[in-house]
Amino acid sequence: MAGSQSSSPNSNSTWSLKENKMFEEALAYYGEGTPNLWDKVSSAMGGIKSAEEVRCHYEDLVDDVKMIESGRVTYPKYKTQGFWTRG
Repeated sequence: MAGSQSSSPNSNSTWSLKENKMFEEALAYYGEGTPNLWDKVSSAMGGIKSAEEVRCHYEDLVDDVKMIESGRVTYPKYKTQGFWTRG
C-alpha cells in the first residue's frame, strides 16, 4: 500500500503511509478543539504538509467516515480462510 490521494477539490496532495501515521499521531496528541490545530499538526509533521493540506486531509477523512457510516460504501468481499470464516 503506497499511500493515499486526497479527494478534496482543494487539494492534490498525495500522502505516504509515514505521513498518514504522523498526521494521526499529531491529531491524537493535540485533539480536536485545540486552537490553531492545523498549524500545530503541520508543525508536528515537520512542515512537510501545510496547515491547509492537513485541514483538507482531515475533512476528507471525516467525509469518508460519514459515507461508511451511512452505508453508502459497500464492504469488499474478501476470500479468506481461518479464524474469521466458518466451514
